[in-house]
Formats: sequence, structure tokens, C-alpha cells
Amino acid sequence: MMATPLGLSSSIFSSRLSTTPSPFPIHRNEFNRRRIILVASSAGGGKPTILVAEKLGQAGIDLLKKFANVDCSYDLSLEELCTKISLCDALIVRSGTKVGRDVFESSRGRLKVVGRAGVGIDNVDLAAATEYGCLVVNAPTANTVAAAEHGIALLTAMARNVAQSDASIKAGKWMRSKYVGVSLVGKTLAVLGFGKVGSEVARRARGLGMHVITHDPYAPADRARAIGVELVSFEVAISTADFISLHLPLTAATSKMLNDETFARMKKGVRIVNVARGGVIDEEALLRALDSGIVAQAALDVFTVEPPVKDNKLVLHESVTATPHLGASTMEAQEGVAVEIAEAVVGALRGELAATAVNAPMVPPEVLRELKPYVVLAEKLGRLAVQLVTGGSGVDAVKVTYASSRSPDDLDTRLLRAMVIKGLIEPISSVFINLVNSDYVAKQRGVKISEERMVLDGSPGDPIEYITVRIANVESRFASALSESGEIKVEGRVKQGIPSLTKVGLFGVDVSLEGSVILCRQVDQPGMIGKVGSILGDENVNVSFMSVGRIAPGKQAVMAIGVDEQPSKETLKKIGDISSIEEFVFLKL
Repeated sequence: MMATPLGLSSSIFSSRLSTTPSPFPIHRNEFNRRRIILVASSAGGGKPTILVAEKLGQAGIDLLKKFANVDCSYDLSLEELCTKISLCDALIVRSGTKVGRDVFESSRGRLKVVGRAGVGIDNVDLAAATEYGCLVVNAPTANTVAAAEHGIALLTAMARNVAQSDASIKAGKWMRSKYVGVSLVGKTLAVLGFGKVGSEVARRARGLGMHVITHDPYAPADRARAIGVELVSFEVAISTADFISLHLPLTAATSKMLNDETFARMKKGVRIVNVARGGVIDEEALLRALDSGIVAQAALDVFTVEPPVKDNKLVLHESVTATPHLGASTMEAQEGVAVEIAEAVVGALRGELAATAVNAPMVPPEVLRELKPYVVLAEKLGRLAVQLVTGGSGVDAVKVTYASSRSPDDLDTRLLRAMVIKGLIEPISSVFINLVNSDYVAKQRGVKISEERMVLDGSPGDPIEYITVRIANVESRFASALSESGEIKVEGRVKQGIPSLTKVGLFGVDVSLEGSVILCRQVDQPGMIGKVGSILGDENVNVSFMSVGRIAPGKQAVMAIGVDEQPSKETLKKIGDISSIEEFVFLKL
């Protein structure tokens, strides 16, 4: 039986066929989707105890008290928290309480659920929680409307200089001519990130008479069209917008997304609103853009460091409207978060599947040991595939193929499927994806995942011979990655314990999935490896692997180059300028 948190047992129920038409051809060995149902064990007799360590709305407290004994103890020191936690089955915190490894160690195995009343979970040690069999849940939806309303409030206040004119009149001045604003009607608003908050901002901006465009690689085009929003590439979004509203999570891919380079490509006089995460904007670059007039105004609710230092030049800038992270700060949102986290914690204690879980149930060690390199392979294939999608193409259909000589009963691919979804979605999302929530997150983002099993002849040895990931109905940044039927296709296998990329589109390659990868389509001729290698060597970029796959001698070939460091744009341009190279792409792993 699979070991899971909370003394949970895991069962697979109700295999069912999807009724949604697939863009891929159907094979007789197509996987049926499986649902995982978690059932709580009957350990102990009395009510569970829930420790609420930070202030929570009364509606949430009332809901908790119907199910458990509730201890509301605020402002605990770490020592006090560690002392109390051994008597508690669940813990609810906001952002002010650090729940580290020492807390889980002190619980002596009794702590079953940690609930974070809000979205971010950077104050909870997820690795330690999983190791100690503790489920972590959050409350990601209750403050959606509040954040969207605050975004619109900042948008309109910025356009009409509300904060500046308010400060002026309170200082005894009457400066009507100085604070002439701009109208919103007919202006173009670019919403970067079309998730829950972004889509709600778009709806409201449409009601104000604005033309709304959005960039989000996972936003289905039909969902955007349904509310009158045009899905565009990142380049089109930033270069044509009069206003830009940010609704992106802070990830490695989005950190300082708005920087000197992107500001330089914007329309002069653009206005920017950020109610998402401070680190998405390079604040020093924004200050320079404001001073130069590229950015006319900015309205900021979030900052890289919170609270910002007292003499922060950006906060003090006359063209900046600033608020102290108030996006979720409405009475209704606070009550909603309290109810949402209370329901999630109570449901988890009852053993129900938590859609807002942010860490996975524990998997038997022997299964993890065998699947470990394939888990890495699955995630990296997902990351590679999605990076090949052209900006503006919504990802909505993904097919994963597992080739194996083992029988279906001897190979459980749920974890591999979850890792493919993790690779596809997590790099541009604040959601932590795992075995518990992967299907839920994919469904919420309109991504349909299908699975296929290719049964190979021969005696069962390694659990999987190869994994293939295909994305249909999209355009590719690298045309050679397309299969005969027009899908983006990447394939990989584990070689001597190391995940490797073995096929891109129709081309066979052989490169270890470590560091990052450069793919080049070229005319097959002598000296190409040397030319590219020399450029990378001159720029001190270490090459870990290099292989060439070709259709036939003297025809087209694809070169796959593994690199340890990210080459500079100048280096990549030099590679692209080689006359025999027809296209290339850099992919981060």
C-alpha cells in the first residue's frame, strides 16, 4: 500500500474514458484517466486539535469549531510554537509564522495538516512537511476579486493623478493644471498573466471602454475571446499597450521581466500597474524609465523588499502611486480566505482529496528509487516542450506516451504524468504541482492531458524505454520540433541513470538533460560542430554534450548542444549568423 500523509491509504477508483474529442489519433492502448481518492484512517477517538497561530476571520474559526478543538494562540515565539505543536493535528498560519523543519520535528508525527491562509507558502518548509507526512494546503481563490478591484482602483487613480492631487490639496495648494489626467476609453490595456485575477481585471477594464489584450502562454484563446480579449505575444503586448497591468507569479522565468530592455521596447508614455509580485519588475530600471519619460506613471502595490526602505526613490517618485500590499485587504476577502482555508484543513483532516494541496503524498521508497530518473526526465521533457511553443499560442492539448515492456499493472505512471504537468505549467505559475493537484491545475488552466501506453516486446527490464511529449494545436518557435502531423514533439529516455533528450520532431539527437540546451537546424556539412563550439568556447560557455541528428547525408540536420551556462544574447546571435544555420533556439532546463 502506498504510504501517504495523515495515515492515509490510497485507492484507485472508477477508470473512465474522456468524452472530449482529442486532436491526437486514438490508439487501442490509450490510458484511461484515473482518480486518486484518499481515505483517512481511524486513528484515535476524540476531536482533532487545530492551532490557529495568526488572526483568522471569525467565519473560519466558527467552521473549525464545528469539527475540532480550536486553540487560537497568536504571536507565539518559535519555542512556544514547537512546544504546542506536539499536541496539535493541524496548524493554520498566515505569512508571519515560519513553519520550518524544527516545527515538524517537534510535532513528533502528530501534525497532519498545515494551512496557509493566503496564496504564498514561502514561510512553510515543504520538503520537511512532505518528509514528515504532513499535507500543506493554501487558500488561493478567495481574494481574487479584491485583488482585481485594487488593480482597477490603482489604474484609474493613476490615470487621474488622484494620490498626487490629494496630497497637493492637503498641503494647501490648488494645482488643477498640473494634474490633468488621461482618459481610459479607447486606450489599450495589456494584461500580462490571464489567470483568475488577470481575467477579472480584463472584464472590468472592458467595462471602462478599454481595448484589452493579454499575454499568457496557458490562456486558451476561446476563454480570452469569450470576454472580448485578444491573446497576443509578449512582444505585441508590451509594444502596443498604453497601460500594462501585471498579474504574474514571481518565478525564475518572470523575475525582473520588466527591465531596461523591455522598457525600451514599450510605447513612450506607457503606464504600469503591479498588484502581483514586486520582483517581476526591475525597480531600478523602472526608476530610469520614469525619469526618461518612457514610462509616464506607475501604480505599485507590491515591492521587491517589503516594506520598502524609508527613502525608497521609487516610492517617493512623483509619478508613482504606491500602496502597502493591499490587494487582498478587504473585509470580504479576509473572511473568504478564512472560510477557504478552514474548509481545506477540515477536509484534509477528514481524508478528502485537497485541490489546494501544495505538496505530494509520500510514495513508497522502492518506487521512488526505481522511477527517480524517469521523474526528472518527465519534468524536463515538459519544460522543453512548452518552451518550444510560440508566444500567443495557448497550450490546450498535450499527449504523453510511455513505451515499456512491462504490463500496465506493474507500472504506475501517475507520478510521471504529474511531473510532465509540473514541467509544462510550474515555470510560469505560482502553483506547486505534484501528484495531488496536477490534474486539477491542468484542468483549471484548460490543458487537456491524454496518455498512451506503447507495449514493447521483450522481457521487462527498465520500467520505461522512452517517454514522448506532444503538444497539439500550437505554433513552434523551432519548426524542426514539429512531427509529421504538426505537433511539437520531444522524446527522451534514461541512459545509465541519466535523463537524455533523444528526439526532437523527426530528428534523432542524444544530449543529456543537464544545464540548458541549444537546438540548431543546419545544412549537414563538415565543420559545423567546430564553428559552434568555437563561438561558445570564445565566450567561456562550457559545452557538456553535443550531438547531430540528420535525415540523410548532406541534407538537413539538427544539432543539440548541452551548455552549463546561459550564453549571452550576443553569443546566440553569433551562432544564428552562421550561414549554414537555418534556425536555432535556446531552452532553459
